Amino acid sequence: MWFKLAVVALVFLSASCSAKHADPTVQVYSRNPGEYDKANVLICYVSGFHPPDITIQLLKNGVEIPGSTQTDLAFEQGWKFHLTRYVDFKPKLGEDYTCKVSHMGAPAKSYTWEPDM
Repeated sequence: MWFKLAVVALVFLSASCSAKHADPTVQVYSRNPGEYDKANVLICYVSGFHPPDITIQLLKNGVEIPGSTQTDLAFEQGWKFHLTRYVDFKPKLGEDYTCKVSHMGAPAKSYTWEPDM
């Protein structure tokens, strides 16, 4: 067990030494085409960022949606990272769905889901 932790620590140390700060790229979409009053999954995919200090929230009308799930942190070529946060939702006409991302303590940016309707 300690060996596995040591390897993970070395990977993150190497990443910190060899990669420079990179802002995240954010995509907000739904699993299925957006239809009002139909069950779906809201997905926020955040990629290409370094270091891995990031916060992702899924919001409905500015309020965090309870029960969202986040994948494990993964890294890409060049020691940049990616994460996905998702939650079941049933969009209604007039509601606003956004993904709010804060990287390295910078002010959060919001990205709006655009239904396919």
